[in-house]
Amino acid sequence: MKDLWVEKYRPKTVDGYVFRDDAQRKQVKTWIKDKTIPHLLFSGNAGIGKTTLAKLLFNELEVNEFDILEINASRTNSVDDVRDRIVNFVQMIPFGDFKVVLLDEADYLSPNAQAALRGVMEEYHTTSRFVLTCNYPNRIIPAIHSRCQGFHIAKIDQTEFTARVAEILITEGITPDLDILDTYVKATYPDLRKCINTVQMNIQDNSLLRPNEGDTGEADWKLDMVELFKEGKVQQARKLLCGTVRPEEMEDIYRWLYDNIELFGDNEQQDQAVLIIKQGLVDHTLVVDPEINLAATLIRLSRLTSDIHSK
Repeated sequence: MKDLWVEKYRPKTVDGYVFRDDAQRKQVKTWIKDKTIPHLLFSGNAGIGKTTLAKLLFNELEVNEFDILEINASRTNSVDDVRDRIVNFVQMIPFGDFKVVLLDEADYLSPNAQAALRGVMEEYHTTSRFVLTCNYPNRIIPAIHSRCQGFHIAKIDQTEFTARVAEILITEGITPDLDILDTYVKATYPDLRKCINTVQMNIQDNSLLRPNEGDTGEADWKLDMVELFKEGKVQQARKLLCGTVRPEEMEDIYRWLYDNIELFGDNEQQDQAVLIIKQGLVDHTLVVDPEINLAATLIRLSRLTSDIHSK
């Protein structure tokens, strides 16, 4: 069985972790030197390395494996489940200096669940540390923010993102077609984990296949979207999106469009596209039917791109 590349190339130590900010590197090193951490809130895009950094930190601090409780709040997010699991864990005497609760995707917790969590953090702060990760820090209540040291992990730019994936491919003995690789990058950026997984699934006979040549099971609409946008077929992209995307994914589409703003032409046209995407996102929170709003946003973008391709 082949190793998953995302695990094979995951950093094994803090020294191997690529920090975006030297001040953050120094802060982590200070925690390791002091052999303790405060309550932490790691924020940043999905697949950017929040949980990886947290686990590397636990390892460097030599936290006993029986002193770590990991909960994914996207799967377990009811008030009672979260409170009961955490309280049953933290009320036990730690094997080491302190217990650690790693709460992944804490922004999935309801405000009531977060309020309950705040109470547990206060009651057990002398024997336990809480490390939360989230994609959207604005969805975390102020009372949690005030009890945690914030640690935002910025995304890397697309050039470095592409270079990291290309490096893995070359290490695996695969020389990628850069245009094909670019499609995978634009479909997944800034989620490096997803890009690595998707690329690995599309390797056949030691080469990277075009998205529509592979058989990866569930189709990824973003791969098709990139190809359509590159060809200026925004109307087809709109039909694909509105017929494929689940309602809970629609808000993220505006972010994806913004992250790939270079698909919409030169600097002036990109500026226009930003304004269209921004208005679409604002309207998304106001309209009854978000699918219609998304379709209208893509129609505006299609008019912009049609001007580009007619020149």
